[in-house]
Amino acid sequence: MVKVSPQIENELLTLLRHNWELEMDGYAMYSALAERDRVPERKTIFRKMAEMERRHAEQWAKKLQEMGADVPEEHKGEKHSVHLAFSAGNIQQIILAIEAEERRDIANYLQQMQQIEEETIASILREVVLDEFAQARILRRLYAQSSPRSVLDFLLSKERRATGSWIGDAVYGVNDGLGAIFGIVSGVSGATLGNSKYVLLAGLAGMIASAFSMGAGAYLSAKSEREIYEAEMHREKEAYEAHPEEAKEELAIFYQLKGIPEKDAIKIAEYLAAKPEQFLRTLASEKLNLTDEALSNPIISALSGMLSTAVGAFIPIIPFFFLTGYTAVIVAAIVSMAAHFAVGAAKSLLTVRPWWSSGLEMTIVGALEGLITYIIGIGLGHVGA
Repeated sequence: MVKVSPQIENELLTLLRHNWELEMDGYAMYSALAERDRVPERKTIFRKMAEMERRHAEQWAKKLQEMGADVPEEHKGEKHSVHLAFSAGNIQQIILAIEAEERRDIANYLQQMQQIEEETIASILREVVLDEFAQARILRRLYAQSSPRSVLDFLLSKERRATGSWIGDAVYGVNDGLGAIFGIVSGVSGATLGNSKYVLLAGLAGMIASAFSMGAGAYLSAKSEREIYEAEMHREKEAYEAHPEEAKEELAIFYQLKGIPEKDAIKIAEYLAAKPEQFLRTLASEKLNLTDEALSNPIISALSGMLSTAVGAFIPIIPFFFLTGYTAVIVAAIVSMAAHFAVGAAKSLLTVRPWWSSGLEMTIVGALEGLITYIIGIGLGHVGA
């Protein structure tokens, strides 16, 4: 390890001790839940999650010892965890509270990953973060099993993810193009009293800029998403090679959460483990909600984003090819409001909102945008005059 000042080393040791206490607290919490729960399947899952937390604590303890620091022989910080596990709240409330804690821990560890460069610690952090993500998803599914509403939310979220590939890029591209250029057209119309020449110049320039900007953004977003998936798959592969039995246990837990009996879930995990690549893809899908098929193609995302933005942006300027003055402004406003409603209604395909509500909201926002930019344009036109 690179030599650091005593002050920095002390700060690092304090941080690692805190991590150890955090994991030991998690171990105490899940152990208490396993002891209390009367549902056999949940009891087994909580017990395995407790073991996962204990393994994390052992990793931090080992690192502390390597750095010459003492590790407390006994965990003193059961505090809120055991109290939470034995509180009078129902199981749904407890699971939600624990999931929130897991996500806070994830945020804490991700922040550490950005700050700590020491390779051994960074490696432990990567493994712990992946496990914490898995635990958060397990808790979410446990909550879904105990709440019909949360089952619906979970299924709808999966449906939105499945729908929101290039179709999502296209719908939001039209939305952005229409909104941006309608604002420009309204402003320039107000400033020039609807002079078609200036409105067309500004509108077409804005359309081209918006289209390329959206295309570039969609490409980079899809590319980054794929790179993240590949990086996570690489980490999963490393974790599987280091701890194959634990990886099989994790996958078996996810199958148990789907209602498959424990023995059958273990058999399925064992069967998949015979084909490591398939096993890793399945584990990544269950653990991180990532699948190769669900990833957008960067080129297709870029093209759909760019073309749809251009289409949306072109709508407000169409009347100015044939009309001029206030007539063109009024027709452009009517056409744009109709387009805003249509795009808003189309957005409901990617959400769970009623089409009319989404369309009406989009129309109101578009009308306010057009009115404000038109008034600003009139003011700027008078200033320029």
